[in-house]
Amino acid sequence: MSHTHPARVRVRTPATSANLGPGFDSLGLALALHDEVEVELDPGGGLGVEVEGEGAGEVPLDGTHLVVRAMRAVFEEAGRPLPGLRLRCRNAIPHGRGLGSSASAIVAGVSAAATLLGWTTPEGGLDRDRVFELAAGIEGHPDNVAPCVYGGCTVAWRGEDRWRALGVPVSPRVAPIACVPAERLSTEAARGLLPASVPHADAAFTAGRAALLVAAVSGHPELLLEATEDRLHERYREPAMPESLRLARELRKVHGLAAVVSGAGPTVLVLADAGAAAGTPAHPPETGAALQIREDLVDSIHERTGKHWHIRPLAIDPSGARIET
Repeated sequence: MSHTHPARVRVRTPATSANLGPGFDSLGLALALHDEVEVELDPGGGLGVEVEGEGAGEVPLDGTHLVVRAMRAVFEEAGRPLPGLRLRCRNAIPHGRGLGSSASAIVAGVSAAATLLGWTTPEGGLDRDRVFELAAGIEGHPDNVAPCVYGGCTVAWRGEDRWRALGVPVSPRVAPIACVPAERLSTEAARGLLPASVPHADAAFTAGRAALLVAAVSGHPELLLEATEDRLHERYREPAMPESLRLARELRKVHGLAAVVSGAGPTVLVLADAGAAAGTPAHPPETGAALQIREDLVDSIHERTGKHWHIRPLAIDPSGARIET
């Protein structure tokens, strides 16, 4: 439904972790680490781009900036040229680390353009289904886009004629910890290592674990270690990120932690079970006991990574992209 067209919009989008082990190109989780984009129409027809934080001094400051490209795609969908814009980006999501920085930029651009065009809900809010469809089409796969748009944990896929996504309830015991290395890795390089085919036994094993992962995340986090086993993609990517795979294996074997490669890597995501770690009934992540558990885990992980990794406990973002006009 169309509403009045604002001249300015601010969008806040979360980091995301895709795959979560066996859920290749389908499962994703929104994390409470955010980029903020502010777009203001320029009556003079010009284009100005400013970037602070991650990517500053590296990403383009012209029409090839990913947020601008996403906005242009939406205006073209509406049959209109991209208007003059002033774009300000405040980035907190690391680039090239497998935490969905590209999806965040695309969702921000699509959300901003849709809002400026008046493509909103009857209540004037973000039309998430429309944003998801457009953003997934630009990104080419939905696993990061879905949690970025909707928040929480999602399973996404390509239907017969459109992209689709469903939310998965998340147990309050699930406590993510992002282990972010200094080096970067492009998604294209990571995908280039994947084989054209895999043994049927490996595909069947991974499909079973992906189904189990949905159950583990939603209500049985004690099964996260088994549920995050993968035979489809992680081991094939090891040549591009040997330290990440070494860390993930050590955390799994030595500490019993559900450690996976986040997206295309090289970040390692730990899905800790706060309740099991305490040896008591469920401790939601905000309780003192759970916070202490995560602090202890961070110290243990730091002992294995050294100072060149950033070990960061993160809450799950339940809301996804948010707009303000």
